[in-house]
Amino acid sequence: MIANSATTIRFLLASRQCELNGLRALLQSGELVGSISQLVHMLQRERGTSNMFLCAVDAQFSGELALREEEVEKAQAPLMAQLARLESQIAELPQASRLFSHAASVVYALSLLPSVRQQIRQRALPLPQAMVFFNDAIRHLMALVFELSDTAAEPGISRLLIAMFSFMQGKEYAGQERAIGAAAFSSGRFSEEAKQKLGDLIERQERCFATFADFADDAHRLRWQRVVTHSQFERLRRIACTGREGDGADVCLEWFALATQRIDEMKTLEDSLAQALMTYCRERIAAAERASSEQMADIESLMSLRESDESGYSVFIDSHGWLESGGVRPQLGRSLLSLVQQQSRRLQALDTELAALRDTLNERKQIERAKSMLMQHRRISEEEAYKTLRKMAMNQNKKLVDIASAMLAVADVFQGTP
Repeated sequence: MIANSATTIRFLLASRQCELNGLRALLQSGELVGSISQLVHMLQRERGTSNMFLCAVDAQFSGELALREEEVEKAQAPLMAQLARLESQIAELPQASRLFSHAASVVYALSLLPSVRQQIRQRALPLPQAMVFFNDAIRHLMALVFELSDTAAEPGISRLLIAMFSFMQGKEYAGQERAIGAAAFSSGRFSEEAKQKLGDLIERQERCFATFADFADDAHRLRWQRVVTHSQFERLRRIACTGREGDGADVCLEWFALATQRIDEMKTLEDSLAQALMTYCRERIAAAERASSEQMADIESLMSLRESDESGYSVFIDSHGWLESGGVRPQLGRSLLSLVQQQSRRLQALDTELAALRDTLNERKQIERAKSMLMQHRRISEEEAYKTLRKMAMNQNKKLVDIASAMLAVADVFQGTP
């Protein structure tokens, strides 16, 4: 019994240590998400300025474009350093193959930036292609954030990551709306394709911000409700969506300025979310360390009890399969049982809460997988793949996730066919 007690104690301590290691890894993930948030924002700003530069007829915005490029380079440096640190931890992350795959896509996309910038400055790259590049680079960064959210094994941190990812995604759609609107206002006309894209982006923003509200804490949810969209921006948005002719450069600049103001306000809230994530991670680590110390104190107390016991005691298994001890000193067995059951119940409660969060992430994952499949097989953009899925859902009066799941199931059947 004494040997078994010592083994039980070692496994209890190992369980606590693994939990602490996991929380420290999540803190590192939170730092990575913060760096991605900053880089995405700077890429959004460079995308917007590149859009205005390509729409202008002269060298207007060239100075601002150089500033945006410098901001991106500064934001890129800490992210690359964190990815390098992540790479050095491969042995500690045996289940992170998807994470490293997304990291590879990010690094490759960022390596193309110098060439794309040169083509933009030479006006050798058409505006739609330039926007596709920036959109794809940001999409790869967002996929990395989603993967970090998906692998979080602590419910509170997972909830914060989902809230932040959803908000970042909504902000990205707002950035795309700014770019498409600026190009259309600059030309003075809105094609049916542009109107459809704008309506689509507005809808996707609303859905992302609704998900954010579901998972955010009360303070950030209330703060988002207080973010008021400028009435003039709403007026220009209605003009864009209805296809009324704009007034050229002046309206384009006004649209761009108002949309930028709106996005910058979102970034302030996004920064607050990142800070809340880091604070919560540190609080959870501190709480886990305190709990570990308390558990160690309990164990030391039990060990002193065992050492003071000079009599033998018998051991039996109760009706539930748990180890009990009888005889002169049954306290040790019962106390160990209490520690084991307490830790088991706590981890089970965490797993139950985490499972509910996983359902939301799994829906998102299904849709993303279906989009990727369409993009690969039909050679279409992410936007076109999403529109295809949505149209199928509307035609069949089903949820988007149901269409995605059915499509993936059929694909799995064909892939499994010899």
